Amino acid sequence: MAAAPKIPTNDSERAAELDALLSRIRPERVVVVTGAGISAESGIPTFRGPEGYWTVGSQEYHPEDMATQVAFSNMPREVWRWYLYRKAVCNQAAPNVAHLALAKLEQALGDRFMLVTQNVDGLHLRAGSTHARTIQVHGSTDLMRAIEGDDTPIPIPASMPILGRNDPISDEAWELLTTPDGRRTRPHILWFDECYNERLYRAESALTAAKSCDLLVVVGTSGAAAIPYHVAAVALRRGVGIIDINPEPNPFSEHALDQAKRGSGLWLQGTGSQWVPELVARLT
Repeated sequence: MAAAPKIPTNDSERAAELDALLSRIRPERVVVVTGAGISAESGIPTFRGPEGYWTVGSQEYHPEDMATQVAFSNMPREVWRWYLYRKAVCNQAAPNVAHLALAKLEQALGDRFMLVTQNVDGLHLRAGSTHARTIQVHGSTDLMRAIEGDDTPIPIPASMPILGRNDPISDEAWELLTTPDGRRTRPHILWFDECYNERLYRAESALTAAKSCDLLVVVGTSGAAAIPYHVAAVALRRGVGIIDINPEPNPFSEHALDQAKRGSGLWLQGTGSQWVPELVARLT
């Protein structure tokens, strides 16, 4: 039976373990999975936090209620209002050093790098990551698509007014939420009662990347979303190296500690801003 790995207890020990791990596995192809934690450092509230709740009249809706096809069918204007407010919050935030470091890593590795994010805020792209190597598996608050006919995602018009939390959608703004040929649209977001697919969300591409990487880096996600977890599962079945960057224990940190018994896992307990630039500096 393999001895239990020594868990680093301070940042200097973690940095030393990181150096040792990278020396052992010498990764060539890297997949990074990011979640809400990396964006929370830029001031974007987490999806299930207090800012996620929404009141319509006297009724309070949870995010799991609003982010559904059923809700959109019943109250499209309210669902759009919720997403336009979320878009305003995202657009006012700025990429942090972790976002910028991952863009630098992509520049260094090129086609040997893939970023899979469950975030819809667009911060990775604004930091310099490319569309080609950034898979937004849950969509983007900056995009919309037609409800009927050609549903290729298109940008929400730049002339769309910025909505505060309690602002209504004016009739003029409502008319902006149409395609150039006048069809009604919906947010380009994967809802809770919908399925992942390749055409709209590049879900298969994310899994394919996991099948060929030799290092998986997970930043700021607990694994609650399906595709990010499956991406990790695909990589872990192959026994590749895994580094989990997260301040709190989670399923990925457990996998990392398990892989550490074989010399190929590490939990860097801390934030993305703390550890992602350190990791990228070593990888580049």
